[in-house]
Amino acid sequence: MDSRQGPEGLTGVLDALAEALEEARAMPMSSSVLVSRAELLDLVEQARAALPTQLTRADELLSTADVVVARAERDAEHVLAEARSRAEDLVGREHVVAEARARADRIVAEAEKVAEELRREADDYCDRRLADFEIDLGRVLAQVQAGRAKLAGRLGDGLDNG
Repeated sequence: MDSRQGPEGLTGVLDALAEALEEARAMPMSSSVLVSRAELLDLVEQARAALPTQLTRADELLSTADVVVARAERDAEHVLAEARSRAEDLVGREHVVAEARARADRIVAEAEKVAEELRREADDYCDRRLADFEIDLGRVLAQVQAGRAKLAGRLGDGLDNG
């Protein structure tokens, strides 16, 4: 590859692959094109290198969600501890204790609901990104297979004529 900076991310690499195929020199009287094997192999390697980066980003998103969940659980534990402390102070007032427990239960339930929603959103985001990658890689694979099939056909024709 030349001295310029390579494409960023998997999408950039796939765009560069498509551009290389679109800009490739056409073979006379054929729909086939000549492409630089080294350039395409370099772009494929960049795609392979970018995929773990994208997965790392998805892991970071999940990690952030886990941090939020942990913080919510700590907050819920704090509120629960505070509610227990207040309840002990107000032992003689049963309705206050019942209200504190109910409030703590609501807070814990809400924190668990928020945590589950964050997990679901993070999983959904990762699934969408991986689906996009799967589609892009499928297109590239189809283009490579079509190119190889044309090459194989030409090679076979060359053997028949020679």
